Amino acid sequence: MGIPAPAGGEAGQGGTGRAGAGLTGAASDDAVLTELYRQYRDPLLLFVLRLTAGDRHQAEDIVQETMVRAWREARRLDLSEPSLMPWLATVARRIVIDEHRRKRARPPEIGGAEVVDRAPVAADETDNLLRKMLVTEALRALSPAHREVLNETILRDRTVNEAAEGLGIPVGTVKSRVYYALKALRVALAERGVSA
Repeated sequence: MGIPAPAGGEAGQGGTGRAGAGLTGAASDDAVLTELYRQYRDPLLLFVLRLTAGDRHQAEDIVQETMVRAWREARRLDLSEPSLMPWLATVARRIVIDEHRRKRARPPEIGGAEVVDRAPVAADETDNLLRKMLVTEALRALSPAHREVLNETILRDRTVNEAAEGLGIPVGTVKSRVYYALKALRVALAERGVSA
């Protein structure tokens, strides 16, 4: 396979970790990691891309984490095996599963463009507020009789008969006032730049 055995033991022998390893052991572990990365990065990346539904950034992070774990366990790896791909693939798959579980267990992270893109856009209420202010000003410009009849029929959503009864005036008068009040309201709104 061409991967050098780590210092301090034969390939496949278990070690006690990195404590007490001299410079030669650290250099050997780095050589093992460099060779692992050279031989297995591309096939491992392709494997992880399938696990992450094509998310290249996440896949590269997982490959890097897998290689870090291989470096930490360099003394325990059985370098006499024909391929370390099964071990690396298992570690990478477990990392993907752990990340998926972690994301489901906590609320979504805040920050970044992705969150901004997915965030519900609050409706801009400025136009509505401006329109309400203009309509209020236009209603104030009407005569009290017109304002009163529009208040009863439109704002309180009453029929012409109910408005006539409530105002104590004939139904025909209510109809006439509504007609002329709406006409005057259109003119008042047009003066303020609001078109129907």
